[in-house]
Amino acid sequence: MKPTLLVLAAGMGSRYGGVKQIDGVGLHDECLLDFATYDAMNSGFGKVVFIIRKDIEEAFRERLFDRIAKNFDAEYVFQQHESLLTPEQLKDSEGREKPWGTTHAVLCAEKAINTPFAVINSDDYYGRQAFEVLGKYLSSIQNDSREHAMVGYVLGNTMSRSGSVSRGVCSVKDDMLESIEENLKIYYGENDQVISEMPDGSKKLLTGKEWVSMNLFGFSPKAFEEFHVYWDNFMKENSKAPKAEALLPVATSDIIRHKEGVVKFFTSPENWFGMTYPEDRQLVKDEIAKKISEGYYPERLWRL
Repeated sequence: MKPTLLVLAAGMGSRYGGVKQIDGVGLHDECLLDFATYDAMNSGFGKVVFIIRKDIEEAFRERLFDRIAKNFDAEYVFQQHESLLTPEQLKDSEGREKPWGTTHAVLCAEKAINTPFAVINSDDYYGRQAFEVLGKYLSSIQNDSREHAMVGYVLGNTMSRSGSVSRGVCSVKDDMLESIEENLKIYYGENDQVISEMPDGSKKLLTGKEWVSMNLFGFSPKAFEEFHVYWDNFMKENSKAPKAEALLPVATSDIIRHKEGVVKFFTSPENWFGMTYPEDRQLVKDEIAKKISEGYYPERLWRL
């Protein structure tokens, strides 16, 4: 059974200043997601599901979805602020505009998933090797498997010179994930020191060699059971919080902590690039153009 690619594409793009998930970066105005979907399709994945906001549906179809759907099995689902909320939770969160984070997004797509699946961000470049490794693994497990997976990256390969990044720092033993600690503000300081700033304002130095999560996970559908437990607990504590987010790395750590499954840890040596800040766009365009010139990608990805 071929796995599914699940794409988190409902973000607000507040730091980028626009709908970065459909911003053109290829030679023919392809989006970064075109290249991720192309890599997944050629790495054994059988379907892609995009999670988007309803207010970007028209632009999303025009700028990305319609051409992918001509070449690959594709669909999309909506993540809205009100998705999955009870009437009481809706009342508590009145006035909140943004959705509830990455675990919320994954749960919004549950009905569209009937195979093991990988999860990716819409604004990160992961590299083909990661899709090949994860595609092979997910093709080997069953829907009720408790053996999930992720691909980790070296922190120093995922930093931005344009500003801070949010990364989950991983604890790994014997090629298995033990835990993920969310670091929401990592940036370069003086003399290229890698600094992680905590919510309370305290700071700690990192080496830059830590393994980090880039939200490239692989799950069997069994994981939804634990995601629902995490989501219910999260909403009990945060239904009135205007900015709280239910984060997928935290929910994944809970699978391990509650002994409801294990997460095999794969690694990628690739350098990350992505669309976090406006200044990143030209870097991404240059990197994609380079890969095309080297023959890594064809000049045109899709049959029109």
